[in-house]
Amino acid sequence: MGDHLLEVRDLSVTFHTLRGPVQAVRGVNWHVDKGEVLAILGESGSGKSVSASAVMDLIDCPPGRITSGEILFQGENLLTMSVGERRAINGKRIAMIFQDPLSHLNPVYTVGWQIEETLVIHGVSREKARVETLDLLAKVGIPDPKASAKKYPHQFSGGQRQRLMIAMALALKPDVLIADEPTTALDVTVQAQILALLEALQAETGMGLVIITHDLGVVAEIADRVVVMNKGEIVEQGTAAGVYANPQHPYTQRLIAAAPGQGAIRDRPAKAAPLIEVRGAGKTYGEFVALKHMDFDLYEGETLAIVGESGSGKSTMARLLLRLENATAGRAMYRGKDLFSVPASELHAMRRDIQMVFQDPTQSLNPRMTVFRLISEAWAIHPDILPQARWQERAAHLLEEVGLGADHLHRYPHQFSGGQRQRIAIARALALEPRVIVCDEAVSALDVQVQAQVIRLLDRLKAEHGLSYIFIAHDLPVVRDFADRVLVMQAGELVEAGTTREIFDNPKQPYTINLLNASLDPDPEVQRRKKMALQQLEEV
Repeated sequence: MGDHLLEVRDLSVTFHTLRGPVQAVRGVNWHVDKGEVLAILGESGSGKSVSASAVMDLIDCPPGRITSGEILFQGENLLTMSVGERRAINGKRIAMIFQDPLSHLNPVYTVGWQIEETLVIHGVSREKARVETLDLLAKVGIPDPKASAKKYPHQFSGGQRQRLMIAMALALKPDVLIADEPTTALDVTVQAQILALLEALQAETGMGLVIITHDLGVVAEIADRVVVMNKGEIVEQGTAAGVYANPQHPYTQRLIAAAPGQGAIRDRPAKAAPLIEVRGAGKTYGEFVALKHMDFDLYEGETLAIVGESGSGKSTMARLLLRLENATAGRAMYRGKDLFSVPASELHAMRRDIQMVFQDPTQSLNPRMTVFRLISEAWAIHPDILPQARWQERAAHLLEEVGLGADHLHRYPHQFSGGQRQRIAIARALALEPRVIVCDEAVSALDVQVQAQVIRLLDRLKAEHGLSYIFIAHDLPVVRDFADRVLVMQAGELVEAGTTREIFDNPKQPYTINLLNASLDPDPEVQRRKKMALQQLEEV
């Protein structure tokens, strides 16, 4: 029993809240060995991150309290060690990388100094730490390490910031690395690069790797074993391939069934009249060209997906359509008027027809407003839509349409889960009875089952209200399930367009092919064959 590198035994964690105690983790047992990858899979609130935080002594006490269990590292119980003993292990022997590197990198220090400090705190001289920092930056693929070491976190992309976190975590050559959602919300190609980097570094160092994730594709790509958690308990565990091929617990079966990209590709409906016609759209910021000569149509009743990596211009295009930014070239015709140049007096009325659902509802919903105020604000701005006497009734109806209830009207955004907040954002967009809704990465950070629920909701609302969607996403399996047509963008330009079937079954451009190859399949066996085929192509 003491042979495992890291072992969690019968761990229970309780948080004390105003509504009483909440048992976040109940009797959890898992382990990881040297050279092994363990994935802890589950949705938000399943307890997977809490159990990992307990290993790192990162649970705030109070309100949290470890009520039972042991955490054994090389046979010694971390929970009975002194603060000084834990500090000597954390970072040096057991390290952790977090989901949002921008929140965990200090914005006022250069990244080089921050990595150096990790080494200096554990006894390495400043001069040696500086040399090792440059080696680490090179190892994790940061270009021009000497110049990059002098930059600040905000000067790097999301994928590069995650590489910086990995460099910091690996600085002291830990025996165990815990990665908490290390690729959530990253582009598919960047996600593939980060996972490949973790695999390569693990092979080089022989460390045990614990990946915390809600993404079955990540499990299929990298994990040897998987532990499935739900509501604070482990409901199933085994090899990644075995659990996927033969799930025993109903929760695991539902998770696998909800994974996107497994159904038949939908055939695009017959063309109706174009609703929006974009020709030659462009946007520059000084010398930088963010968007170059975009041409496309959005048809009535269709879902048009725009895919591409960060910086490809897809969100810029959406912001131009809503006049959140002004285009520097081109036109976008809607009902005989150019959205790019229509005067402000007419734009106010036209904005009723084109609404937006943003990626992060926590930021897009005012935390000081109740759900009722958030929804009814649209009617205050456009008073001709609905008399005030009917606001309460209509707001309740909209909440019911998106799967919530009238009893939620007087709560605040922080009292809801991420999926529920996104439903509120959709209800708010529907309040103006729009013809077009632009969804900018609206499901990218949601758990797989919640993501499937929101996609089904959007599909149903489209049929019931005759909506058209512009669906901006980097998650290709979701696009495959939801879109009628796809535009592929790179570096501000449209590189390929076609029906969903054409793009996924017969891509023409190398960039599109690379995007599809980087997308992860939830089936470990399919992912293994895919990886082998790519390796063979690279060897050729």
